[in-house]
Amino acid sequence: MMTNAPAATPATPPAGRSAPGAFGHVDTWIFDLDNTLYPAACNLFAQVDVRIGAYIAQALGLDAAAAKRLQKDYFRQYGTSLRGLMLNHGVRPEPFLDYVHDIDVSAILPQPGMADSLAALPGRKIIYTNGSKGHAENVMRRLGVADHFHAVFDIVAADFTPKPEAAPYTTLIQRHAIDPTRAVMVEDIARNLEPAAALGMATVFVDTGSPFSLPNPEAPSQIPAYVQHRITDVPAWLAQVAAEVGG
Repeated sequence: MMTNAPAATPATPPAGRSAPGAFGHVDTWIFDLDNTLYPAACNLFAQVDVRIGAYIAQALGLDAAAAKRLQKDYFRQYGTSLRGLMLNHGVRPEPFLDYVHDIDVSAILPQPGMADSLAALPGRKIIYTNGSKGHAENVMRRLGVADHFHAVFDIVAADFTPKPEAAPYTTLIQRHAIDPTRAVMVEDIARNLEPAAALGMATVFVDTGSPFSLPNPEAPSQIPAYVQHRITDVPAWLAQVAAEVGG
């Protein structure tokens, strides 16, 4: 895993905005899914979190408290609870992913404006998520943007290696013939942008206000140098960029 670049604090533009003309070279738009394509206030992960704990308790015969401790320990150690379960307990990933992503996505509101902006952006749009393809498809359908994405690169495509480890970023580039110098990655977890920046991608950090989205939660004003653009409103940012670069 890469080490953090020296911290910097770039100027913060108005909500949802980035520097004018910054994305005219981009032909591949890579988006994280959860808390990026939809607002963090939807809090879908609270549902996923409960279901992960329940799955661990049932699969390993643990009580709820022990399952929750193991869930969080594996998340910290391996990047996802699933990876720890696979490596240490031989848990099959497909049933796990189906179970934990069987959630209610009605908190997400359809975004026709986002759909219009995505349609106006030249080039391909790809979802890159540590979740499953099925979960991404459910979210995209709810948002009304599914028709505007070329592909979903999920945790299965990443061989169950989560962001921000570098290997799946290379797999993503190779599988979809991406020129990273003509790509941008949009993410709500800043450290997940570091490998993208190292490969030459432009990077956009979606600041949800959570200190845990930053490498140092105790210093939320310190934005890493690999974050090139910082936004707070994805639909507004997309509308701005689409107006600038759309045909």
